[in-house]
Amino acid sequence: MSGVKRFEDIFDEIEEMFEDINREFEREFESLIRGINTAPAKGEKLGPIVYGWSVVIGPEGKPIVRQFGNLPRGGLIQEREPLVDVNETDNEVLVIAEMPGVDKSEIKLNATEDTLEIKAEKKYYKLVELPVKVIPDKAKASYKNGVLEVRLTKKEQAKPSGVHINVE
Repeated sequence: MSGVKRFEDIFDEIEEMFEDINREFEREFESLIRGINTAPAKGEKLGPIVYGWSVVIGPEGKPIVRQFGNLPRGGLIQEREPLVDVNETDNEVLVIAEMPGVDKSEIKLNATEDTLEIKAEKKYYKLVELPVKVIPDKAKASYKNGVLEVRLTKKEQAKPSGVHINVE
């Protein structure tokens, strides 16, 4: 039986592979932590470190990839970027942001015709570019179970002027 592997040997190889992966992950994570520019003040803890991507299918069927978290290229920042979805209906733009662990009184919103700025004291920050112009004065927001919903009324588009001409 020199050329045939025993059943137990296969599991030993799989276990060794997982240990190699775990060691590599630990090396990468330690490297990431060492690379963070802003060290915490004495007595202050580092983290939590949150970073990721969300992928949604856009209106033309193409995927849209968005980053979120608190670990941009420059190093750890206090505020993290919440996971945000922007949905558009006929009359409004709906912005949904996941912001767990925040009290409603900490949330500050600022809207212009083109953007929505979301802040929560030293926890979250995101500047959302809106797909269409909106009327900021008509915005309504609610926060429940860690989810912020902001409804923004679309600004009416200028209707094309002119007269319809029939072709004979």
